[in-house]
Amino acid sequence: MLDLVIKNGKVVDGSGLPSFIADVGVKDGVIVKVGRVNEEAARTVDATGKVVAPGFIDPHTHFDAQLLWDGAAKPAIEHGVTTIVPGNCSLSLAPLKAEHRMKLVGMFNQIEEMPHKAFAEGVEWNWETFDEFVARIGKDLDINVAPLVGHSVLRLWVMGDESMKRTATHDETQAMCALLNQCLEAGAIGLSTSFVDMDERLQPVPSRYANTEELDALCGVLSEHNKILQVVHEFYDTDLTLARIDQLADISLSHGINTTLSPLFVNHDNAEGAQQIMRRVSEHTARGARVWPQVQTRPIDISFNFSVPSLLFIRLPKWYALMRFNTPEQIIAGLQDADTRATLVAEAQGMMPLWNGLILRQVQSEANQTYVGKTLETIAAERGTDALNVMIDISLEEDLEAHFLSADMGHNDDKLVGDLLNHPNVMIGASDGGAHILSFATYGDTGYLLGHFVRDTAYLGLEAAVKKITSDPATLWGLGNRGMLREGFIADVTVFDEATIDRGVEHFVQDVPGDGYRYVRDAHGVETVVIGGAVAYDTVNGYHDAHRGQIIG
Repeated sequence: MLDLVIKNGKVVDGSGLPSFIADVGVKDGVIVKVGRVNEEAARTVDATGKVVAPGFIDPHTHFDAQLLWDGAAKPAIEHGVTTIVPGNCSLSLAPLKAEHRMKLVGMFNQIEEMPHKAFAEGVEWNWETFDEFVARIGKDLDINVAPLVGHSVLRLWVMGDESMKRTATHDETQAMCALLNQCLEAGAIGLSTSFVDMDERLQPVPSRYANTEELDALCGVLSEHNKILQVVHEFYDTDLTLARIDQLADISLSHGINTTLSPLFVNHDNAEGAQQIMRRVSEHTARGARVWPQVQTRPIDISFNFSVPSLLFIRLPKWYALMRFNTPEQIIAGLQDADTRATLVAEAQGMMPLWNGLILRQVQSEANQTYVGKTLETIAAERGTDALNVMIDISLEEDLEAHFLSADMGHNDDKLVGDLLNHPNVMIGASDGGAHILSFATYGDTGYLLGHFVRDTAYLGLEAAVKKITSDPATLWGLGNRGMLREGFIADVTVFDEATIDRGVEHFVQDVPGDGYRYVRDAHGVETVVIGGAVAYDTVNGYHDAHRGQIIG
């Protein structure tokens, strides 16, 4: 008897080949037949009229801490994702000595906007080495985890405070290489580094102090294990990105490894730059290099209030410093001070189109409820002021608990994005799941890809889009026998309705340790998710306690 049969579905097997109607039979966590399955099964899922695809793979997440209290990495599975890759942006929770824990928490707070309180109340620090961390998160795991090791924590382990001040010596570099080797042997699938991120003091993260010799040596270790290098590049500047692509191409050719950079955005302002970047990628591909830009499918909705520092203000030093380094009481006092307020208003005047378009999302007082859902430009007109000042006024009236929304940032042209997604070297990624939980709902890329760019605009075909989020990342990230519906492959399967799948609607959920909240997106159209041969989620029963997730290394 089989454990599971998924009957009569439209099978899109991840290869990119045309779909076909078939059953999928599963035994002992493995796909044993794709075709007509007549054997009896302990469980049957009727997929008539639905798409049956390999489980989706998300190659850029920050669920590192959340996995310690949530083995399902919610809401990933609800969106059809069966494998996540944490440890991006040079940050992983291991290897990590006890004396560096708060330093790493500070970096996660600054870069990924993850609350201190969540770490304080949700994390029991009972590991140091990478193998100890892997064993820790492997308990009661519902989703597959393919972890990266962060370059910044390698430097912290070997160099301590000096990692944030200078390049490494030859001996220190060799020690980092030995440490990376241990992490790869313990289950890391590659190395992540960053060329742009800042720590909690607004100083460069440790990985940014590395020279080319250090990175090259580490990539030599990746080569021995055939593992990937992930980088956060200078995405805000085309020329710097082109130079970084040249470097990654040289690394790939020298060491024979895959490299990937994240994120790559395209909109009206940088359309020519994005085209230049992809031409450069194609030129290096013709030379034999393997460089894969990661592209988000969805525009970003950023929500914020003045009590938490938001990356939306990172280009405004005075604003960001006020929010970053002060208590709520001090922030209120600063906004109430006439001279301080005048200085802040003057600094932010150049971004008035952004402030005009912000939406007042949530308030506490009854008096301001009438404004909820309106743009600040509309509210300002009613109050006889401008958007920037009305944002400050309402924040003060609400004791900083007024929430504002900047909707649909980043991508603003479907054709530009569709053309980019169709490029053979583009990987769907950079969801940032698990990060920025106070600012925006990071999930929904897969639903937006399949709903908007496949169904609604037809910029991609269904089979090509599924391949982009299944077999392509499985191959590039070295995830073994995953990413396709083939006999002998692990039974990670997503069943969805192609007529209704979408990115979903974001809302608040208060499930973060320390009574914290986060923005999440309810999934639309994903009906059943199978991980390791067991149903992990379905729309009727919600989450199942299957605990069939694996560490993939």
